[in-house]
Amino acid sequence: MAEQKTVTFIITRQDSPDSAPYDETFNVPYRKNMNVISGLMEIRKNPVNAKGEKTTPVAWDMNCLEEVCGACSMVINGVPRQSCAALVDELEQPVRLEPMSTFPVVRDLVIDRERMFDALKQVKAWIPIDGTYDLGPGPRMPEKKRQWAYELSKCMTCGVCLEACPNVNDKSNFIGPAPISQARLFNSHPTGEMNASERLEGLMEDGGLVGCGNSQNCVQVCPKGIPLTTSIAAMNRAATVQSFKNFFGSDNAH
Repeated sequence: MAEQKTVTFIITRQDSPDSAPYDETFNVPYRKNMNVISGLMEIRKNPVNAKGEKTTPVAWDMNCLEEVCGACSMVINGVPRQSCAALVDELEQPVRLEPMSTFPVVRDLVIDRERMFDALKQVKAWIPIDGTYDLGPGPRMPEKKRQWAYELSKCMTCGVCLEACPNVNDKSNFIGPAPISQARLFNSHPTGEMNASERLEGLMEDGGLVGCGNSQNCVQVCPKGIPLTTSIAAMNRAATVQSFKNFFGSDNAH
């Protein structure tokens, strides 16, 4: 009988936010077209490591399984990416899985993305509306503008761009590329434009635009191909204009 082909996963594990990380190796039965998540599901089904010892199932985040929610981001063979889209056939063996180091680890491959959501609050990445009733259709957006704004709207807050950015770390409070790009998205919206100056003020705060070192790693790893560096450049220009307005007080000159 032919020997069952296996895939070896070396997983960086951590039992709690305060405990030390350690590596554990697992051999998983191979099947064609399997992705990293199906390997993790096999381990969850039968949590026995490569030494034959029974262990705890590996914890990781997932939701949509079709590269839309961003929850399953992790570092796979040294590259931050979505584990649902990482096909084992295309990965070098053994497959190394680690949590993203930019964020605090909750357990194993599960991380806490709170710094991303705090950054979205800092740049007011939403469009405020007056009341909860139906206000009818809003102002129309020119088609050309809508097309590039749609590209920005694909951001799934996965955190991969923050993981790849050398300026986002525990010694820095730089908010990272994704929130800056989201500020551009909402400032481009005809209704969102009304609060554009507030978002720019958020970007001009500590941890905002000045933290970018223009390494361009973010644009290389973004799973959605969002033009993050273009957004950062556009927001830098807009923030410069805003700082002149603030200095000369033109916002109050009515």
